[in-house]
Amino acid sequence: MSSSSGITGNHPETRHSPSGEPLDLAVSQAYQELRAIAHRRLAGYGGAGTLSTTALVNETYLKLADSSPGEWGDRAHFLAVASIAMRHVIVDRAREHAALKRGGSPRAVTLDEESATADEQAEIVLQLNEALDRLAEWDARLGRVVECRFFGGLTEAETAEVLGVTVRTVQRDWVKARVLLRNALES
Repeated sequence: MSSSSGITGNHPETRHSPSGEPLDLAVSQAYQELRAIAHRRLAGYGGAGTLSTTALVNETYLKLADSSPGEWGDRAHFLAVASIAMRHVIVDRAREHAALKRGGSPRAVTLDEESATADEQAEIVLQLNEALDRLAEWDARLGRVVECRFFGGLTEAETAEVLGVTVRTVQRDWVKARVLLRNALES
């Protein structure tokens, strides 16, 4: 494939945006929004992590480009897919970091992101990912709220749009999910 054809170039299974545009054009148009989401997501790490906003957006793009073919119904669906991709990128990075750190002692997990170091962040992300999987089995919407808010970095309004619920429902679900996750992480 030539460099001018881009990632989705002439690939027969090119993903498309809501308007039918190829993924690279859709992401190009949504790039600033994805950067803002990624920046909000990484801001909680206090710069301690090894993943920059640009790297998160680029790796999210690659995840979106590599995913199975299909079309996004609208902006909310695109944000939902992007938040899932960001979760995968963040968790994959945490797994890589944890693999490099073999032999360390386990640490207590808190949901206070600002005070965590890079090592603690990797452990928090991995433990939260496992707890989130269990939460999603119990209540899928609570899992999606956490995925959008924590891993996707979406605002309450964006999360409500993605899930097709009210902002107030997202607020209630976010509080409930955090309590359940905190209990799961402390046990």
